[in-house]
Amino acid sequence: MHPGTLRDGRRGLGVPLQRARTSSIRHLVLQAPAPVIAKALGYHDKTATRLVTEAGGTWSRYAPGDHERRR
Repeated sequence: MHPGTLRDGRRGLGVPLQRARTSSIRHLVLQAPAPVIAKALGYHDKTATRLVTEAGGTWSRYAPGDHERRR
């Protein structure tokens, strides 16, 4: 499958692509911290944070960085 083929098929069905993309990202930021999603998808941190707020998520206790336990 090619991304263009999928895009054209969805357009033919009347699926609003921008809304679908935004909805998918909002769903992702509810499952993982916004900075992680932003880095994985190439979004700016502020954009991902705005989307998580709009989606009703918090992730207020997420601390980025290395969390390995060292003994």
